[in-house]
Amino acid sequence: SGGSPLWGRPGLSESAIVDRALVAYFSGEADNQREAAINRRLDRLTRQFGRIERDNLVLAETLATFVHYFLTVTPPVPANQVEAARAKGDLRFDLFVRQVAEALRSGQRILQNAVEDVTAEAASFESDTGPLTEERADA
Repeated sequence: SGGSPLWGRPGLSESAIVDRALVAYFSGEADNQREAAINRRLDRLTRQFGRIERDNLVLAETLATFVHYFLTVTPPVPANQVEAARAKGDLRFDLFVRQVAEALRSGQRILQNAVEDVTAEAASFESDTGPLTEERADA
């Protein structure tokens, strides 16, 4: 007998086993089930990738906005205050790192929550005002 578990089933003749195998093969049932499972997985991966892409865009824009602001408003430090400024910066950075670690540990997502709030606000604004390209009657 072959290595297939079907051969060992009591009460099944070889022709019944061959019939079942041929029906399954030609009906494509297994292929359809596999394809549906693959499609569900691809859909889920596509949604996850979209969220990752959006999050990366938010991070890049956040960083660019901060750097632009920092470079625009931060005056140069006088030479006699550089060491004190570095020490103060190190303390502030340590506090920042601790705050980020605590936010990650507790599950709080300050930026994510803010982005979701702004996105919801923008969607609400768009639905309240209608399309921005409408012609005005009084124009």
